[in-house]
Amino acid sequence: MIEFLLGVDGGGSGTRVRLARTDGIELAEGVSGPSGLMHGIANAWKAVEEAAAMAYRAADLPVPERRHVAIGLGLAGVHNKQWAAEFVAANPGYARLALESDGHTTVLGAHRGQPGAIIALGTGSVGEIKRIDGVHVEVGGWGFPAGDEASGAWMGLRAINHVQQVLDGRQPADAFSHDVAQACGGERTAIQNWLARASQTNYAQLARLVLQHGENNEVARTILLEAGRQVELMGNALDSTGTLPIALCGGLAAPLRPYLPVSMLRRIVNPQGDSAAGALRLIQQHLKG
Repeated sequence: MIEFLLGVDGGGSGTRVRLARTDGIELAEGVSGPSGLMHGIANAWKAVEEAAAMAYRAADLPVPERRHVAIGLGLAGVHNKQWAAEFVAANPGYARLALESDGHTTVLGAHRGQPGAIIALGTGSVGEIKRIDGVHVEVGGWGFPAGDEASGAWMGLRAINHVQQVLDGRQPADAFSHDVAQACGGERTAIQNWLARASQTNYAQLARLVLQHGENNEVARTILLEAGRQVELMGNALDSTGTLPIALCGGLAAPLRPYLPVSMLRRIVNPQGDSAAGALRLIQQHLKG
């Protein structure tokens, strides 16, 4: 018999697991490292299990046998069907499992299962809409570095490119390039070593410097304004009629608001729930089906 539900929001920077009873009442939350599938199937499950264990501790509950738990997951990287299949096959014993992209669960959480759109801005980025007919359509989310416009990693990539141009003498030095360079090792050889091993998460960590310098540095501000323009392009592609609400979600949603075009700001609503809540809704729907 299923006694508990887990709702998982897993991306390139971290994992959140929401613990709930079977009636949907939320009990506690746990967090851990990245569980996006691009980090490997074993790593993804390890992060999920660590966050789940933290949630049980927070609820002052013993860890139940997995056969008494149903789990819903919204993970980055699910679009790679092979990764998704391997992840499901590696299920360590949960009674029921429902897996979708983190964009899918973010839509479910933001609009409480009702029609609407989201643009999620974090380490990566994705737009998704649940249309009135119930069909989900995605925009963006192609992955870093080819896509994920307006994401933290996308901004970080442009920041370190500015550093490269400054070090080459193609652009004048400034406080922005100095701070980004210091975050990546300080001098050319160290920065080249950083670039050789940098992950999507490492690039995304540079976004805070872009935001920090956005008001006073033209290059940083240009990056942020272009991010805002990319958000608007995603919004228009998701819903060209402008009739459904669009929720901005993720860690960069609030910091990027000042850089959004006015026409986009008029369409934005606050999300009513997050991706972990959407993952709980996903597994509840799965159990009813």
